[in-house]
Amino acid sequence: MNSLQTTSPAYNRQSVAGTNSLEELPWCGKINLRGNPDNQTFISNVQDALGLKLPLKAHTCTRADDMTCYWLGPDEWLIHCNIEKLDTNIQNLKSVLSATHSAVVDVSDYYSILKLDGPDASTLLAKACSLDLHPDEFKVNSSTQTRFGHASILLHKTSTNPTYLIQVRWSYTEYIWDYLLSGMKTL
Repeated sequence: MNSLQTTSPAYNRQSVAGTNSLEELPWCGKINLRGNPDNQTFISNVQDALGLKLPLKAHTCTRADDMTCYWLGPDEWLIHCNIEKLDTNIQNLKSVLSATHSAVVDVSDYYSILKLDGPDASTLLAKACSLDLHPDEFKVNSSTQTRFGHASILLHKTSTNPTYLIQVRWSYTEYIWDYLLSGMKTL
């Protein structure tokens, strides 16, 4: 893990606080997992290795202890874990899945996570995201891959405040930050 990038280009920026807030969250371990959800051995082995159930429905995520697992597609998930436990989690997965058609890849240095919070968070996101963020449509604990301007993101609504976690490719972090900050100044 010596070459792991632990900060994005926006990490040294001061968090924005006020009616709405914006901050970059500390680095965490991220594992991309591929496998067949119809294979019960695959599903149970992942649960045994991590103590975490895989979400099997679109736009959902599951949590257990310090881990979150996001559904990315019919056979793909993104697992967040404590960075200190990353190597152990990867080895555990590879060990239990060695006889199963699957893929386990460390993508920790690929994504950064921005947290946007406040009464105008949905409005700010709607400036560059075509997703319907109405509370009846995009409920708490919903997560989905979408676009924000020119960037692909994974959006996760964590509370009714509303609070959103925006996972973005490391190289687009400043772009998203600047876009949201600009929007916050015009509210």
